[in-house]
Amino acid sequence: MPEKYVGQMVRIIYQDAKGKITMRTIRVRSIRDGKVFAYDVAKRAPRPFRIDRILSAFPVNLHAS
Repeated sequence: MPEKYVGQMVRIIYQDAKGKITMRTIRVRSIRDGKVFAYDVAKRAPRPFRIDRILSAFPVNLHAS
């Protein structure tokens, strides 16, 4: 995941250690040591996400057109 996402809302497709795939909306706080440290909107809590388990990531536009 690129550093440019730090501070942004991002939607990710994530595969956990058991192989379960989920879609998460997160606010990226920092990226280091192979992990994305972020606030998980649905869980309402900070969470680490391993970069090698993020299958896809794209910014979320919160503004209506």
